[in-house]
Amino acid sequence: MYRSPLTLEALLVLDAIDRRGSFAAAAEQLNKVPSALSYIVQKLEEQLSVTLFVRQGRRSVLTPAGVHLLIEGRKVLGAVSKIAEQTQTIAHGWEPKIKIAVDSILNTTLIFEVISNFLHQYPSIEVDIREEVMNGTWEALINNEVDLVIGASGPMPNQQGIRSINIGTLEHIFVACKTHEILQIESPLNKDDLRQFRTVVVHDSVKIEIPHSTNVIENSLNFYVSSISQKIEAILMGIGIGSLPRSRIEKFLKSGDLVSVPFTAQVQTSDSLMAWKVVNKGKGLQQLRTALEKALCK
Repeated sequence: MYRSPLTLEALLVLDAIDRRGSFAAAAEQLNKVPSALSYIVQKLEEQLSVTLFVRQGRRSVLTPAGVHLLIEGRKVLGAVSKIAEQTQTIAHGWEPKIKIAVDSILNTTLIFEVISNFLHQYPSIEVDIREEVMNGTWEALINNEVDLVIGASGPMPNQQGIRSINIGTLEHIFVACKTHEILQIESPLNKDDLRQFRTVVVHDSVKIEIPHSTNVIENSLNFYVSSISQKIEAILMGIGIGSLPRSRIEKFLKSGDLVSVPFTAQVQTSDSLMAWKVVNKGKGLQQLRTALEKALCK
């Protein structure tokens, strides 16, 4: 079996010598005698056939080879420290990473504010955010790709082991940019009127199940995008018209850049859900979920 001459102890010694500037100061930091450090460095140099330190006055300075070894070695030390920290975290019921799917329909500003505060309180936990659309949000949770979904559209799938809470109701309105020709038609408009114009549609991000689309005008030309942000931008550019959640476009309605299209159909609403699997008992997820619920359910 191959045995590398590099050991964690040797890397710690190199790091201490470089930071403290001398073998004596490093030995004091590591609670060892200077001769022990000299032996470790000398043995490592012999096994690697390189010189790691040279004397410059009273200081011990790394050679280019030593600099490279220490830069890469510090990555190893950091990884080992992280593994140890995560192991202790898991042993106490705290997961090392929380994976979250946020539906494209939501503005993430408040969500990120909550997560920022959470990470400040629990800095050893990683958070992995991904954007999904419509059924793709539920699919990610059902297939255990994420631990939590935020903004999933209701109703919740008929799947055992999932729990959800309603974090708000979204109002959807048909809009066009302020220069769009649809605004020249006498209102209120019906579906036949809308079919004359291109509609901007967001792709469902689902990969396995049947894709789903909402507020699609049948027999109209479509312009497909991958997120609500892209849909807003496309409508602002006059590419087409479409239904958008009022909460995402309030500022454009106030500025007049987007105009509500008078439509004979009733204003549509949808429930926005936060959901998770009940088998996930991680303390981190529980804390983050509680913080998100408190912020989003006002």
